[in-house]
Amino acid sequence: MRAIQFDEFHGPVQVREVPDPVAPDGGVVVRVHATGLCLSDWHAWSGHDADITTLPHVPGHELAGTVAQVGAGVTRWHVGDRVTVPFVSGCGTCHWCRTGQAQVCPDQTQPGFTHWGSYAELVVLHAADANLVAVPDDITLETAASLGCRFATAYRAVAGRAQVRAGEWAVVVGAGGVGLSAVMIAVARGAHVVAVDRTPAALDAARRAGATHTVLADGLDVPTVVHQLTGGGAHVAVDAVGSEQTCADAITSLRRRGRHVQVGLFAPVDGGPRVPMGRVIAWELDVLGSHGMAAADYPEMLGLVSSGALRPQDLLGRVVGMAEAAELVPAMDSAPRAGMVVLDPRRP
Repeated sequence: MRAIQFDEFHGPVQVREVPDPVAPDGGVVVRVHATGLCLSDWHAWSGHDADITTLPHVPGHELAGTVAQVGAGVTRWHVGDRVTVPFVSGCGTCHWCRTGQAQVCPDQTQPGFTHWGSYAELVVLHAADANLVAVPDDITLETAASLGCRFATAYRAVAGRAQVRAGEWAVVVGAGGVGLSAVMIAVARGAHVVAVDRTPAALDAARRAGATHTVLADGLDVPTVVHQLTGGGAHVAVDAVGSEQTCADAITSLRRRGRHVQVGLFAPVDGGPRVPMGRVIAWELDVLGSHGMAAADYPEMLGLVSSGALRPQDLLGRVVGMAEAAELVPAMDSAPRAGMVVLDPRRP
């Protein structure tokens, strides 16, 4: 099969012919029809994820396709089934998986991190009966691929962790794939949203996703602006970027007793990232982590997509082939993030 690989962190990214994978016991091989290019894949290429212990490596973790091969012990899935999968795959047997919380499974696997990922024609997925999700016929595989990391992560953060309510103000810092998804989901739940980003194109996309206000973070005191726009601060803040500055801006944009959800991953920082804990304590703010979403929670989200209440397809940008995707990986951290770029591995 063809796959995108790198041999060293920060090294060249190339399209190569590699051996076809074999379905493990309890797992499947999926033929990838679409896979998102996500900033987390840049973190993988940069060596920021300790789960990547063997090189060369194939990145890619948000995907949709059709089952190509079924391993021993799999009972729910058959060759040809249209499927997607959360980027966190639980073991299927521990307490967390059995209670529908596979996103925090201590024995989780993640394509593109713990093993070769979906920037390839074929990808292995483990514990298939517990992790695969059927894609309804009225949802395209390109749309389904966008759900696996960014949209599902935003849905869990906004609806599950922060539990955004109608009439509340939410500030979303970062209008990339996760941020735009968070804007759309918060608006669908009846919230008023302030979107913050450093690029006008991303803020244009946020307005199209339903943001009430947009703030260009270019030398501005973002928290002061948000407090003015919301009449005292947001009820909910989402940091969809993952830096000391964006985290601090999000937390200090909150009103008293507000809820902050940290979604964006931090690059390694000596001593750990600094967070304004003085404000957290004095204003009794809730600080919540959010790490993907379990397969058990997908039916509610998919129902909203099928009904048209949520339209992740509106966030899709370009569909690219293998060669262009390989060129894009090293520059993901600085590339414009006004929409989701999707790789079709069947394209050159």
